[in-house]
Amino acid sequence: MMVGKSMELQQNEQRFELLADLGAMIAGEVELDDLLATFAARVARALGADRATLWLIDGANGEIRSRVATLPELAELRVPQGVGVVGHVAATGELVNIRDASVDPRWAESIAKQIGYRATSMLTAPIIRRDQIRGVLQVLNKREGTFDERDEDFARQLAEQIGRALDYTTLRGDDASRGLSVRGRFNHVIGRSPAMAAVYEMIVRAAQTDATVLLHGETGTGKGLLARAIHVNSDRRAAPYVHVDCTTLPAGLVESELFGHERGAYTGADSRVIGKVEAANGGTLFLDEIGELPLPLQGKLLRFVQERQFERVGGRETLTADVRLVAATNRDLAAMATSNQFRSDLYFRLRVVEILIPPLRERGGDDISDLADHFVQQFARRYRKGKLRLAESTGPALTAYAWPGNVRELENTIERAVVLSRGDTIGIKDLGLRSLAGASDSVAGMPAMSSAAIPIDAIALPPGLSLEEAERRYARAILDREGGNQSAAARALGISRNKLARLLRG
Repeated sequence: MMVGKSMELQQNEQRFELLADLGAMIAGEVELDDLLATFAARVARALGADRATLWLIDGANGEIRSRVATLPELAELRVPQGVGVVGHVAATGELVNIRDASVDPRWAESIAKQIGYRATSMLTAPIIRRDQIRGVLQVLNKREGTFDERDEDFARQLAEQIGRALDYTTLRGDDASRGLSVRGRFNHVIGRSPAMAAVYEMIVRAAQTDATVLLHGETGTGKGLLARAIHVNSDRRAAPYVHVDCTTLPAGLVESELFGHERGAYTGADSRVIGKVEAANGGTLFLDEIGELPLPLQGKLLRFVQERQFERVGGRETLTADVRLVAATNRDLAAMATSNQFRSDLYFRLRVVEILIPPLRERGGDDISDLADHFVQQFARRYRKGKLRLAESTGPALTAYAWPGNVRELENTIERAVVLSRGDTIGIKDLGLRSLAGASDSVAGMPAMSSAAIPIDAIALPPGLSLEEAERRYARAILDREGGNQSAAARALGISRNKLARLLRG
């Protein structure tokens, strides 16, 4: 009796922990299949079963897909609507507990043959969110006996929790329809375009190694999000992830910020302080906008990149730190190295794996629409606006706009539209867009502008500008729009005041 109670208590604790951990598992920018596969394995263990599968309904075509499973035989299964036990549960929304699959008329033998795996007992529960069926949780072959009422209750709780959790991933469904929208390979990283697919492939390959990575792309393209994706999909995911924004480091304290200092190293250094490098030991150090790092410090960083050795300011002891280095820049480091603005030896050390992040304008209309929809739902929840949607007419206007501020500008645009919205639909005027020179003026519903004019909400950039000059003009226009308030302009651009000052200086 004591042994039985002990096992039951252990199982109860395991189930409680699984429900509690689900939210934390969803939070990171992980590869969705990895996240959900880890979850599927834990579900099987908690229910004392052989296997568990999470089936998701594709909102685009209604097909039911085994998004993840403890399923070594096949990478994925696809089941049409209404076929098999999974199709039945997805259609009816009822929980099904089968003690002998071989005699149940809903069992699809054709699916079993594809897998080559014989199921006996199975517990299948619908995943329902806001009265819409999103998917199906299926657990196969109870190892001792069959699934009982207690297992059924837990499966219902688990399916309900999964439905809630999916709302905080990019697998988000529309309240008005069944199924989910698979918008990208990584959680919180949205984009299905071929350009982004190439980026995802590089991210996955880089994450599997400890190689130094250089992320190169314009401001606002999501370099920070992808840097974190590299970390959380690597073997270092449980160790620290330390983000250093090189644009905000005070010039006189850069070395101390990175490498730390000893007590008495300079006036005001009352105690020993470890730097960002030391804090990241065992994990990942992300150096954002590394092109802004002062030349004198680049030599010391080079030594660390080569040898993983450093000294604290004011110290004599040589220290080591085991870190994975990821750097990002929106600047042309090769050109800077040629003009002696950036050390060429450091540049070559950083670009072991170089990943080019495409600007939003090159990713296509589908990515822009997916991102816009994602931001509408995100900000509607944040500001308690209820159900909000973009009018169909906004699609061409969003695609026609060149988005010089990239994803960050799109996010700010949608946030403003949500905050100021009065009804349940966001239209073109609510977005406050103006077409850039030569970009589908009739679609945006606005009269054409000359390339010399820069109204408050429009920035006309003539062709042939360098990236730096385009960024400078854009920053000046935003500053003008904010009435010369540099803090407000920096917030609108999503950058620091120091970075804004450098952009304006040229």
